[in-house]
Amino acid sequence: MTVLVLGATGSTGRRVTRLLRERDVVVGAASRRGEVVFDWTDPQTWGPALEGVTGIYVMAPDGVPVEPAFIEQAVEAGVRRLVLLSTLHAEEIDDRLFAAEGLVRESGVEWTVVRANWFNQNFDEGFFLPAIQAGELVLPLGDIRHSFVDAEDIAAVAVEALTGTGHIGQTYEVTGPEALTFAEAVAQISEATGRPIHYKGTPDDYRQASTAPADQVEAEIAYFATQQSLGDSLPTPTVDALTGRPPIPFRTYTRTATWPTP
Repeated sequence: MTVLVLGATGSTGRRVTRLLRERDVVVGAASRRGEVVFDWTDPQTWGPALEGVTGIYVMAPDGVPVEPAFIEQAVEAGVRRLVLLSTLHAEEIDDRLFAAEGLVRESGVEWTVVRANWFNQNFDEGFFLPAIQAGELVLPLGDIRHSFVDAEDIAAVAVEALTGTGHIGQTYEVTGPEALTFAEAVAQISEATGRPIHYKGTPDDYRQASTAPADQVEAEIAYFATQQSLGDSLPTPTVDALTGRPPIPFRTYTRTATWPTP
């Protein structure tokens, strides 16, 4: 088996790459400037990246669509298994990823969809990091609870789906072991780093903190309001069931992450 890992330098992609190689799977680690060059916006990079590939970890950066032409080309090139990284409640909150789910389901080859909740690593590797470093995270999500999930757990589930049996045609919801509010999550980060970090969660807080144009801010608030309307996110047994171990607690993540100096 040869697996093409898209986004191989990202939070989940590099972990998927490592875990596959630990299983002696041949991996093409793909990114725009990686060992395998791949760019969603440049179809000329697709063909060379697909040579000899039988499985793909499919992910696209935020805002970038999974192109139907790429999925079609992959199938024509001999790919037989697709594992897509999506998000919880894609049909309600992310048209882009919901469309991608439809593409892999209709591809005619083996597929699995991995729907993940908020990544733990958003706080130390991703888009929340500047706010954490500044000591204040502002997000209009109030006090609803989220089952934050570690990227290591997402990768472990994806690797099992890529290499194991019994996962074809499955949609897995991947979460951490507990549901926390953003305020509770930030408090645990503050404790782990020894720095005061605060959370503000109302729309007015978000309006006051944002420097974006007013219409963009209101659109973002409306998006988060849709998330709020879905209510608390409950933990699922997926990680335990597929990997044979419990998911990583958020507190463990906060204590083992490497927190960049502000």
